[in-house]
Amino acid sequence: MSVLNAENIKAYYHLLDGDVQALEDATFNLNKGEILGIAGESGCGKSTLAATLSTIILPPLKLLGGKLLTENGDDIFKLPERTLRREIRGKYVALVPQSAMNALNPTKRIRDLVTDAINAHYPKMTKQEVRDTAAKRFEDVGLPFRVLESYSFELSGGMKQRTVIALSSLMNPKVLIADEPTSALDVSTQKTVLTLLLDLRKKGIVQSVIFITHDIAVLRQIADRIVVMYAGIIVEIGTVDDIIFNPLHPYSKGLMPTVIVPEPEIKKRAISGIPGAPPNLRNPPKGCRFLPRCAYATSVCHQEPPLITVKRTVVRCWLYAK
Repeated sequence: MSVLNAENIKAYYHLLDGDVQALEDATFNLNKGEILGIAGESGCGKSTLAATLSTIILPPLKLLGGKLLTENGDDIFKLPERTLRREIRGKYVALVPQSAMNALNPTKRIRDLVTDAINAHYPKMTKQEVRDTAAKRFEDVGLPFRVLESYSFELSGGMKQRTVIALSSLMNPKVLIADEPTSALDVSTQKTVLTLLLDLRKKGIVQSVIFITHDIAVLRQIADRIVVMYAGIIVEIGTVDDIIFNPLHPYSKGLMPTVIVPEPEIKKRAISGIPGAPPNLRNPPKGCRFLPRCAYATSVCHQEPPLITVKRTVVRCWLYAK
């Protein structure tokens, strides 16, 4: 059962010198209880997708089309702002923002940030109820109660990250979107964050997770499926093993040799790169956006490729068209 369905979502940045076509035709589903990884190089549209899915669509970003359906079939994009504030943001879909360690207001104690977050949804909750709710959630993420009395600058990087996750999960959202939650953290702290997200799902605090990163090796530890993005387009969706060991899209094929995995047969292959550079999204190539860098390109690639199902994988490439 899907808890979130994205259908043909399109979002651009409207700038003075032209539109940046940051997200085009984003279509995928998130199953109940699933951890879905979003992978791709910097600038491919991962954070734009996160902002759009969490309905934090602020200028210059503008939603131009598509649907975002709940498990009941309601289109989130058509809901009024009041409903989004009270019922969707934080309760149905919550976001752990990129650079979360800098997302906390340094002039407020953590307890005040918690109070603001809870009162936005439950304004009649008493101070004691807020205190009890916060204490329980901070205990769930492995933080002592004293953190609530602290300012963000008094916390370590790992504690800041767990604090942001605690704040984002206060309302027990069905979907938690974690945007680069392990970036700028040391390896041991990264493991703590991954374990924490798995634990939140296990306890039923969150139902499903969208985990965004450029580090596919991290996704291999936590994700059930992977969505590969390139230049604002989803190019492949499949299970972790299918994407890592049997990628179909030419971009995925070039991306996977950069992943370090322990299997002897994989370790033997040389680490390589992809020639060329990503396109300027103010004026992307016509047809397939990977066309200028693709070793398999033919004349048909000047037309936009459809999403094609190949066994358990969905791939956007003319190579697999019948």
